[in-house]
Amino acid sequence: MAGDTLQAAVLLASPVRRRLVTALAHVDAGARPGRTAAELAGTVGLHVTTVRFHLDQLVAAGLVESGLRREGGAGRPRKVYSVAPGSLDDVDARGEVDHLRLLSGLLASILTSTLTEGVSGHAMTPTEAGHRWAVEHVSGREGSPPADTPGRWLGKLAQMVDVLQEWGYTPELRTSDGGRVAEVTLAHCPFRDLARAHPTVVCAIHRGLIAGSLAQLGEPATRVSLEPFVDDTTCVAHISTTTPFRTAAPKESP
Repeated sequence: MAGDTLQAAVLLASPVRRRLVTALAHVDAGARPGRTAAELAGTVGLHVTTVRFHLDQLVAAGLVESGLRREGGAGRPRKVYSVAPGSLDDVDARGEVDHLRLLSGLLASILTSTLTEGVSGHAMTPTEAGHRWAVEHVSGREGSPPADTPGRWLGKLAQMVDVLQEWGYTPELRTSDGGRVAEVTLAHCPFRDLARAHPTVVCAIHRGLIAGSLAQLGEPATRVSLEPFVDDTTCVAHISTTTPFRTAAPKESP
């Protein structure tokens, strides 16, 4: 992502700015280049002054670029906007930047908490933000008991993997130590540039997301660590349960 990646992510927490970026991302390659502020205002249903205000912020963050478009005749060229090349490489620009929307919303909530609480209060940490998202969005069974067998634990892990897929990852799950320890390979990180620029923030959010999701599924006694960038696009989450598995009853002799 061009420019300050953290600033860009926070900017896209705004539904208005996401709609503008999405509108620009949907411009056909063969159409006339760029869109004017007036054209975008008609697309998103806002006053052109409001649209220009948001476009200026998107340009400053490197998500959008501006240029001039000459129409037929001798009139003055018109200022137009388009998505900056490469600025949305880590998101699905034609899917309304859904994955970045999740992360940018959490970054905005962390920033708001920090500004609201001040020095003496308790500002939300990135880990707490990820955990809170899981509490609000992951459905679990009320009072679900912790898994007491490898198979039941694996079932909880599979549901957590579904959550990671919603965030745009392509997870691969492996277990060891009799099923008690899980290794989740998170391939094709959709937040690669942002995570490289601010690993302590992004990785902490994802640790909270994983731990919070499992807690929602009845697994609060888990240990979660994240190994960032084992290669250019892949991170690895290490998860283990501290709940003892029950011992299988011995089979009766015939």
